[in-house]
Amino acid sequence: MKTESFRGKDFMTLLDWSKEEIETILDVATDLKRRFALGERHDHLLPGKTLFMIFYNQSLRTRNSFEAGMTQLGGHAHYLDPGKIYTPALKGREVAYSTERVSDVARTLSRMGHAIAIRCYGDPVDWVYGGAHELLQEFAHWAHIPVLNMEDDKYHPFQALADILTVREKFGGFKGIKFVMSWAYSPSIHKPRAVPQSAIIAATKMGCDTVLAHPKGMELDPEVLKACEEMAAKSGGSFRVTNDMEEAFEGAHVVYPKAWAPTVLFQPPVGNYDKDEAQRIFDANKHWICDSEKMKLAHPEAIYMHCLPCDRGFEVTDEVIDGPQSVVFDEAENRLHVQKAVMALTMR
Repeated sequence: MKTESFRGKDFMTLLDWSKEEIETILDVATDLKRRFALGERHDHLLPGKTLFMIFYNQSLRTRNSFEAGMTQLGGHAHYLDPGKIYTPALKGREVAYSTERVSDVARTLSRMGHAIAIRCYGDPVDWVYGGAHELLQEFAHWAHIPVLNMEDDKYHPFQALADILTVREKFGGFKGIKFVMSWAYSPSIHKPRAVPQSAIIAATKMGCDTVLAHPKGMELDPEVLKACEEMAAKSGGSFRVTNDMEEAFEGAHVVYPKAWAPTVLFQPPVGNYDKDEAQRIFDANKHWICDSEKMKLAHPEAIYMHCLPCDRGFEVTDEVIDGPQSVVFDEAENRLHVQKAVMALTMR
């Protein structure tokens, strides 16, 4: 397809991108990955371009894959710590001589670079579900350059791209692939919904037979679930939700067990920020762990996926994540290549 429509476009959620556009991104990522493996330079793609990265939360894979990616494309990534600058804030949440309104930050950076990438979820927005996504949308409204979502409280689109690129590499496509996004236990209740929601969006959009598994109390955004039902019908795949981890794993080609916060942890009107109840729900489901016995339920050629970092011994056993069915480091590497593809297409 023609790629002129990519130029200058924000990358906030895969819901904004067509299946054809996503396939183009995967094709470009595959080509860039091949060039990287052969040692071919591709620094002619974004020479002299600047990416501003604003991290409200910590990062290993996201920060380093974006920085390395910009270097390999011939540009440069600037790391901005909100605590070391005037923290970008929405109108009404400003603190004198401590914050700066998002509208001013976005317009300033637009004059100096070529894209703004942001990570924000959880504590920086007091666990108000959608608060971080609203912040990114405000940046996108005021910026004259692409705004890239490095994870907010609703979506993690780059992780989802890496996930489906990994699935395509391992199985050659998506039709007939049973993709299971499952909750798994963690000692920490403070886990955003972004990864599971983006994973099921990507899987249903591409045509997988997608299953969402979680205990009661771990329900995801109803709007996301509705969108997944519609995309599955359109793509020729399927989508369903179950509260049984073992049943979900049966015959699965892809298993993706990961913790996320229960509904009650979020602030009203979604929940009531009840940390004690959230911990009770978590502790009642410690058996939701991906171990060798559960992997035996899956397809013989099944792969284990996780966005990382994982909570070893809780979400997954060492035997599984370090075993032959684990593709977590392929998945992590693919973050680099899908991000380069999106940057190369949008920042030209």
